[in-house]
Amino acid sequence: MHTPDDPYLYEEVLVSPMYLAGSNGTGDAGFAPVAHWPHHYLDDGPCQLLVTSPDQRIRIGWFGDDFELWKISAATEAASATRWTATFNHVTPAEIVGGLTTALAHDYAEADAYDSNGRFLANPSIYWADAVRPLTDAGWKRGVPTKPGTVEIVAPDGQAGAVIDRRRYGPDDEAVTLWAGPPGWGTRAEVVFTADTPSHLIAATAAVMADSAPVIRERHQIDRRMEHLVTLTPAAPAAGPWVSRAPTPLDVRRTAVTQAVHRAARLPRTAADLRVMAARSRTATSTLTGAPSPVPAAVPLLSPSAPRRSR
Repeated sequence: MHTPDDPYLYEEVLVSPMYLAGSNGTGDAGFAPVAHWPHHYLDDGPCQLLVTSPDQRIRIGWFGDDFELWKISAATEAASATRWTATFNHVTPAEIVGGLTTALAHDYAEADAYDSNGRFLANPSIYWADAVRPLTDAGWKRGVPTKPGTVEIVAPDGQAGAVIDRRRYGPDDEAVTLWAGPPGWGTRAEVVFTADTPSHLIAATAAVMADSAPVIRERHQIDRRMEHLVTLTPAAPAAGPWVSRAPTPLDVRRTAVTQAVHRAARLPRTAADLRVMAARSRTATSTLTGAPSPVPAAVPLLSPSAPRRSR
């Protein structure tokens, strides 16, 4: 348990497995793949930041003090009914959200500007295994289902999994749930996809969960109930105050976030501007080669409301 005067309280550490790292209180990694999309800062209402595709068919919402921290959806037109929705709770690492937003940015860049369809609106595969193939390819095994008509895939350490509901539901009902961590308000990460979510988008999200690469956190951000389940490695050698240390990846991200705030403030808002932005967005995204520029840090988590569920 950390104490307020713990000298290592703010030490940056590499956390593995990543799916047990929890949230770092910002949405940087989730918003980074869509840094070039319009940003809408909302002062009223539970959604504090909304990032949309230039034509507003894809919406990525950050609910900074809610149990369901992220809500991501897509529709055939800006004003039409939502085709599918993905929700990520307040414990889910933003890096996992980034798996979905990266796939969405790619799909949008590849979509025809004059077509009301796109791969991000594709019908899900008739084979449930397609949505979780990255997990099974990484050695996750089928477990004992908790409910009739469901399939469960479990990580080798037993601390993460996927639940696929094979029963027939309406388009807004939950079909696939990714989870990590022991049951509990501050320990269980949960991602829920509705029935019409394209399978390749679920797979892109699951692929990040299956990735063995660690993520950076400050020690105090690791729930003490999780410390015995994760491996923590200092991100950089300790140095005295008289030593000039090289910037860490987190330092680099924070600097880029500040720059992104200024860029977002200058985004155009007219219909004509949005059409131009859509064309530029597709061109810019198609030329991305790797890690995209981070985006404005979202509001740190406040006092969350009562949980919707706990597995």
